[in-house]
Amino acid sequence: MTTAANGTAGPAVRVRFLGDFELTVNGTPVQRWRAGKARGLFQYLVVHRGQMLTRDRLYASLWPGADAAAGSSLKVAAHALRRVLDAHPDRPGDSGIRLVYRDFGYVLHITGLWSDLDRFQELVHTGLRAAAAGDAPLARTRLRAALALYGGEFLRGESADWVVEQREYLRALALRALGALRADAEAREDFVELIEVCRRTLEIDRHHEETYRALMAAHGRRGELACVRRWYELCARRMRDELAVAPEPETQRLLATLLPAAAARAAAPTGSAVTGAAPATVRALRPAARRAGTPAWIPDARTTVLARPVRRARPDNRAAAALARAADQATA
Repeated sequence: MTTAANGTAGPAVRVRFLGDFELTVNGTPVQRWRAGKARGLFQYLVVHRGQMLTRDRLYASLWPGADAAAGSSLKVAAHALRRVLDAHPDRPGDSGIRLVYRDFGYVLHITGLWSDLDRFQELVHTGLRAAAAGDAPLARTRLRAALALYGGEFLRGESADWVVEQREYLRALALRALGALRADAEAREDFVELIEVCRRTLEIDRHHEETYRALMAAHGRRGELACVRRWYELCARRMRDELAVAPEPETQRLLATLLPAAAARAAAPTGSAVTGAAPATVRALRPAARRAGTPAWIPDARTTVLARPVRRARPDNRAAAALARAADQATA
C-alpha cells in the first residue's frame, strides 16, 4: 500500500504501542499487512530503529527455533514490509520510511516519527528528575501526561519474549510514576487524587501492597474504619489466593495501629501477635499535635464507665445472727 501526503500537520509516521498497536502514515491508518510476519518485524525494528540488527538476532527474537541460515521468513517479511510501507531502501516514498539491508542485517530509518513509547519514557524520566530536584509542579505535570499516554500494556495480546521483556520494563516505569504522584498527593493531603492514583496502580498491579497501605492510611485518617478493614481484607485475600503469601508485616502493623480489634482477629488463626512500630505511612499521616506518650486511640468516657466491673454488695447477716443467739437462749 502506498500512501500519499495529504497535507496533515505533524509527524508523517505515528505509532502507538501502548495498548492496541496502531500505525498511521501521512494520516492514513495501515490496517492490512501482506504477511503477518511483516507486522512483527516492523514493530521490532521501530523499537530498535537506527540500529543494525543482524539476521541471527532478528530470528532469535521474532522466530526462535527457525533456521536462520535459510533466511526465507526474514526475506519474505522484509519484502512485504517494503511493499506495505513504501520503504524501498534506494527510493523511499512519501512515508519517509527506509528499510536498508547492510552487513548481514537490517536497519530501519524513519523521517518524522512520533511514538507513544518514546514520549511516555521521556515524560516519566523528566518527571522523576523534577521530583528528585524538588520541583513538584513540574513533576506533577510531566508524570500526569505520561500516565495519560499509558493506555494499556505494551503490544497488548502479543506474547513474544522480546515483547514481554519490554512490557515489564514499561510497567515498572508506570508504577514508578504512580508512586511519585501518590507521594505528592499524600504530602498535599489531596484525598481525591490519592484515590485515583491508587486505582490506576491496582489496575496495573493488583498485588502492589504499598498501595493498599496508602489507601488504608488515607481512610483511617478520615475515620472511615470500615474502608480500612475492607482494603486490608482485599489485599490479604489476593495475596493468599493468587500468590500464596501473607500480607507484609508492615501492612499488618498498619492494621493494628488503625483497627486493634480487627488486627487481633486477623492474627487469631495463626496465634501470632502483631508488634512493632507504626509504619512510615501512618507516621506521615498522623496529626502533629499529638503529644509523645499519648495513645493513638482514646476511649470515650461513656465507654470507660460502662466497661468498669460491677461491684456486688455483700449481704448483711448481723440480724440473722442476733435472732439465732436469742433462739439459743430461749431454749436453754
